[in-house]
Amino acid sequence: MAVLEGATRKISAFGRRALGFDVPAPDHTVAALHRDETEVPGLDKRERAQLDRIRLMGATGAVLMAIAALGIGAQPVHQNPVSGMRVLGIFARAHTGSLAMCMFGTVLVIGAWLLLGRFAIGGLAGSPVHRLTRSQLDRTLLLWIIPLSVAPPMFSNDVYSYLAQSEIAARGIDPYEEGPVAGLGIDNVLTNNVPTIWRDTPAPYGPLFLWIGRGIAELTGDNIIAGVWVHRLLALAGVALIVWALPRLSVRCGVAPVSALWLGAANPLVLFHLVGGVHNDALMLGLMLAGMELMLRAIYGDGGKPDRLTGANPMPLDAAAYGLLIGGAVLITLSSSVKLTSIIALGFVGMALARRWGGDLRAVLKSALLLGVIAGATTLFVSWASGLGFGWVFTLSVANAVRSWMSLPTVIGIITGFGGVLLGLGDHTTALLSITRPIAAAVAAFITLRMLVATGTGRLHPVGALGVSLGAIVLLFPVVQPWYLLWAIVPLAAWATQPVFRIPAVAFSAVVSLLVMPRGAEFQVFQIIGAALAAAICFALFYALTRHTLPWRAQAGVSAGSHEGSAYRVTS
Repeated sequence: MAVLEGATRKISAFGRRALGFDVPAPDHTVAALHRDETEVPGLDKRERAQLDRIRLMGATGAVLMAIAALGIGAQPVHQNPVSGMRVLGIFARAHTGSLAMCMFGTVLVIGAWLLLGRFAIGGLAGSPVHRLTRSQLDRTLLLWIIPLSVAPPMFSNDVYSYLAQSEIAARGIDPYEEGPVAGLGIDNVLTNNVPTIWRDTPAPYGPLFLWIGRGIAELTGDNIIAGVWVHRLLALAGVALIVWALPRLSVRCGVAPVSALWLGAANPLVLFHLVGGVHNDALMLGLMLAGMELMLRAIYGDGGKPDRLTGANPMPLDAAAYGLLIGGAVLITLSSSVKLTSIIALGFVGMALARRWGGDLRAVLKSALLLGVIAGATTLFVSWASGLGFGWVFTLSVANAVRSWMSLPTVIGIITGFGGVLLGLGDHTTALLSITRPIAAAVAAFITLRMLVATGTGRLHPVGALGVSLGAIVLLFPVVQPWYLLWAIVPLAAWATQPVFRIPAVAFSAVVSLLVMPRGAEFQVFQIIGAALAAAICFALFYALTRHTLPWRAQAGVSAGSHEGSAYRVTS
């Protein structure tokens, strides 16, 4: 009996340690990703001149990309407005030249973003001595977004799937049962623009997005260009919500708003894929972050950090706080009605609310019940009012048909399966994926549970814990698209400030943005190599001309290892 009791105690202790109830010092956990940033003066005259050149550099790159998109962007098969035009149509006839122009523009935008980082975060391992203001960053971001917002879609054809699925819903057909071919017909103008792999698959998106899409379809009909424009306005609205919420969340975490916006909103992945690619992830992220800000405002007030709300008997929430809490929960639930992944944000804010109420099991159950009722009621209303029902629950795995090189379980399964072929054992890739993907899902679920506990015990800020959890989910997801990285990077931009996060985040953002090819044409290997060489030569010449006028190298007055200053906090 004593042996059994001892084993039980050891298992219990191990379980508590694994879940984070008994943990080592904070500097041995993911809390080490965070360090409060300090307030510093604005740019001096020399740095303002450099900022103007950086701003122009990025804008030039965005304009070049927009022009190149006329030839190699994801133009529609039908209703292409530049098809047959003598001047604008030349870009579609000169694929190699257009690709070189696009690559050069891409490098300029990425380079300008990296240089802008010197005035936002300083060096990756340091802090800026002078930091650009919020208005300077906002104007820069707007200048870079405008050319891409008026260009044809780039890097993805997903917007044409949005149009087809929305038209199916507008015709009163269930988009969760019928794909574009079955719902619209193979000769329909909208079906012909959908990539072949998705023509027979039902919609994997939530009812809110297709409800909005149905309204867009009723407004624009078969006019593809108008439909793309309205969907891009929807994506821009999502980016605007990100820009509104991110700096407010960053101040709660003790991070400079400009630092968070530089990494989370001016990121090339946002510019190229959320704006240029017209992805609904922009709306999902915007609604999620806005809802999180409202809920944290209800829980913590305007006073910033959660460690201020300790004690067994905190002050009760008033009517205004409950209004913010409900409104924020509704926004997060609506974001999950675009893409389901964002619903986990409700869990992290729920744990913060439970801590606000005392942090015991009863408080956790009370918080879960309250937010569960709000989320359930909101989802029921959207599903009922839209008339789309709950068919989306059964189509969430549609994208798993794609084998993504950025997904860890998929890559492991493919490499192992290929090894079996080399050894003469046959191709067992599909069988291996059926093993690696569930294991990865279990690991992601455990990490998420671990982060929830860390939030409930007050060891991690809910924004940081959410970002870490989403990072695990993205990396272990069966399918990972380049813009999925933003699910983790955007919330973490408001909390994680240490080089161990920022260096990989910046590197992944830059490299992935550079590697993704436009979707408007089929390129031969020699065309890609030729275009890349031309872009490299152009950039080398650009660097030679600007090496003394742009801060390519760290310089005095731009960044320093550390210095004293007041930490960012909400003080109102």
